Amino acid sequence: MTSEPFDYAAAIRTIPDYPAKGVMFRDITTLLGNPRAFRRTIDELVQPWAGAKIDKVAGIEARGFIIGGAVAHQLSAGFVPIRKKGKLPFETIGMDYALEYGQDRIEIHVDAVEKGERVILVDDLIATGGTAEAAIKLLHETGVKVEAACFIVDLPALGGADKLRALGVAVRTLVAFDGH
Repeated sequence: MTSEPFDYAAAIRTIPDYPAKGVMFRDITTLLGNPRAFRRTIDELVQPWAGAKIDKVAGIEARGFIIGGAVAHQLSAGFVPIRKKGKLPFETIGMDYALEYGQDRIEIHVDAVEKGERVILVDDLIATGGTAEAAIKLLHETGVKVEAACFIVDLPALGGADKLRALGVAVRTLVAFDGH
């Protein structure tokens, strides 16, 4: 991996007023479509754990599957999909979490992880942190050690990364954007 700085912000498209007026949507599909940017992203996310014994990488639906699968491959680890309620075909365990207006639920298969395993959580972006916080709590309930939560984008003004740190989980992000 090169030590030259990489401009992640330039590789990510910003779409104003999506999905609602006033929101600046950070679209990572442009980064994923750029082979150099995608490779650099995975290398940077993996770097702190290269050579460490990470058993599983858990990716949050849906962009976390893309990133998490690549990170798991690089670490020679298994991959655990964290999905919305009712999307997994086998017996599941889940965690409910609050949304701005209502509740949602994420689930994993009951046999996706084993007690004592070392896991890294991966998704594309950390904003308010509700889904990632629920994922960490769900993984903790299974008896695994969540070593870190990794994201390409951080929206620090929304406080999600701080929520995860309050749970004792290290947070790694590659680029931060102001606002939401």
